[in-house]
Amino acid sequence: MSMIKEFKEFAVKGNVVDMAVGIIIGAAFGKIVTALVSGVIMPPIGVLLGGVDFSDLAVVVKEAAGDTPAVVISYGAFIQTVIDFTIIAFAIFILVKGINALKKKEEELPKSPPAPSAEQALLEEIRDILKSRS
Repeated sequence: MSMIKEFKEFAVKGNVVDMAVGIIIGAAFGKIVTALVSGVIMPPIGVLLGGVDFSDLAVVVKEAAGDTPAVVISYGAFIQTVIDFTIIAFAIFILVKGINALKKKEEELPKSPPAPSAEQALLEEIRDILKSRS
């Protein structure tokens, strides 16, 4: 029973929930970037390079024979994946840079001095009384 309780405490901690939300949003963002790269960015690059469709770029290692399919190295898909990764990494870099800038501004704000402790307040009160007597 204690293992179930421990798992429940682990699963509902804020960090685990935040991480799960981040993973889900990251996966969705990855799909958006993949669609952007394959549907918007790569076609014009292909036209500029002479009408090349990157998804079709491949090297045939062994031709198809009968029921055996061809052995192919699809380097065009790899190029698209590298571009996807680069865009995602850049977007995350910009996001982290923005968050760090906000944290830095927050740290630079002047902080009010901490409230005096009860002992300090009592000593200040005694000082003020002694000053008023003299």
